[in-house]
Amino acid sequence: MNAIVAADENWGIGRDNDLLCHLPGDLKYFKEKTLGRCVIFGRRTLESLPGGRPLPGRDHIILTGDASYAPRLREGHACHVVHSRDEVMNLVREYEADKGPDGVFVCGGESIYRMFLEDCRCLYVTRIHRTFDADRFFPDPVEMGFEKTWESPLQTDEDTGIEYTFQKYERA
Repeated sequence: MNAIVAADENWGIGRDNDLLCHLPGDLKYFKEKTLGRCVIFGRRTLESLPGGRPLPGRDHIILTGDASYAPRLREGHACHVVHSRDEVMNLVREYEADKGPDGVFVCGGESIYRMFLEDCRCLYVTRIHRTFDADRFFPDPVEMGFEKTWESPLQTDEDTGIEYTFQKYERA
């Protein structure tokens, strides 16, 4: 499985259960990488998505401690609500057997990333070349045993002027 994240220069990823900034280019990249695959979210991160609903065109695994949680669903896509790391990993094995090692993406939030990064082989990072007042963070990939193997040319958001690059890290 892989992980995908947008992080600022201090590895900040969010504030008050929201993104640090709105980058249409990053959202497009996220969609390209995850469409047709399975995504893993924590409940609060899922609820921060538009309409608080699962994303179209993807199957979802939602990890929550709330035994009564039932997400607002879209038709035609699987949404598994689970309550333990073991349950997530059992579903991941099924998806990877069907779709291969790139069939599953860990998508956040902070505690979900920390729980599953040791199981990831690749990280797809949108590195925002700015710092924000974040209250949620992603671990430094190099400290987690990853090596940067690719970086895109510098991108600039037309509306905000925020610069960013797409990076790929692979397990060293």
